[in-house]
Amino acid sequence: MPLVTYATLAIAGCTIAGIAIGRWPLLRANRATIALIGAAALLGAGALSLPQAYAAIDMNTLLLLFSMMVLNGHLLLAGFFKLVAQRVVRQAHGPRMLLALVVLSAGLLSALFLNDTVALIMTPLVLDITARLRREPMPYLLGLATAANVGSAATITGNPQNIVVGSASGIGYSAFALALAPTALIGLAICWGVIVLSYRAEFGAATFAVPEAEAVRVYRPLLLKIAVVLPGMLALFLAGAPVALAAFLAAAALLVTRRIKSERIFATIDWGLLVFFAGLFVVTASLDAQGLTGVLFVWLQPFAQAGLAPFGLAAALLSNLVSNVPAVLLLRHLVPAFAHPQRAWLMLAAASTLAGNLTLLGSVANLIVAELAGRWGVQISFRAHLRVGLPVTLLTLLVAFLLV
Repeated sequence: MPLVTYATLAIAGCTIAGIAIGRWPLLRANRATIALIGAAALLGAGALSLPQAYAAIDMNTLLLLFSMMVLNGHLLLAGFFKLVAQRVVRQAHGPRMLLALVVLSAGLLSALFLNDTVALIMTPLVLDITARLRREPMPYLLGLATAANVGSAATITGNPQNIVVGSASGIGYSAFALALAPTALIGLAICWGVIVLSYRAEFGAATFAVPEAEAVRVYRPLLLKIAVVLPGMLALFLAGAPVALAAFLAAAALLVTRRIKSERIFATIDWGLLVFFAGLFVVTASLDAQGLTGVLFVWLQPFAQAGLAPFGLAAALLSNLVSNVPAVLLLRHLVPAFAHPQRAWLMLAAASTLAGNLTLLGSVANLIVAELAGRWGVQISFRAHLRVGLPVTLLTLLVAFLLV
């Protein structure tokens, strides 16, 4: 191989390894910084040209991510998520019901919005609810993390890897949801059942005393505006409009306001995630430019030839080795080899998402829940997560293999 190909392999390998671990030794660099530095190093090494790098960045994916973040920012400022938490407290009259409401809320919200944002918003709410009810927070936090991952599998807008699949495959929002929503719904029931069986002492009591609900401050004008814009966006999704365009129109409509400064909305946007995606697109494009994805295709082609289930298993394993978004970007080159590419895209989305529950490091949503819980003095260990994550992952993947 030419020297530039070896350099590409080394740089891309170090970049993907850093993304998988979450850091580089001795450096203060998060995943977004690692992806950006890796992309710059590959450009400097001549792995691909600037025009090739520009062409590699999927603007549909970035536009959809940005638009959903704008929508989530408005929901946050309107007090929507706190309102959901208040409803959960009012309806929960026992630990099993509380867990069911946490799992259902996290799953449904993650299907509509980005799961990482739902984990970020709901973790402090779950900790506050369990503290007021004097319950052990661990099983409810694990319910939140696993449900956020499982629920997000249902739609294109549920998580970043699904956004990549939706953009690359051309599958419509409604077709995607019809195919994967049953898997996600069954998966939420699995999350609840596994946690109840794993924490029998916590869920032995039938009822508990529900404290007086605190008043939640909501911004009603903004909630009313969202109540108009959000159904319009979903209607465009179901009508077959381009998902990125429909979400962008909804985001722009919400930004037309005289009451809220745009800086408050932009402060809620995860700009680092957008940088991470842009850099990662360039990194994976460099492998393609140097012919290295062809080598990967040869190695993994037996999985494609063996059928959808082995392909899904490969996606699940690779997602836990290098993280789910890089795994999707690498494995998408195998999809055209299938007799039914649409089913292969759906399997790739489902397997890469559900595999995120296997370990604490399997998804960003898991890490968000663990990090925020740690600030409240609740430590979610690797072993504690694996106790629930392993059976949830195996059972939900089995459902996906059977239904997809």
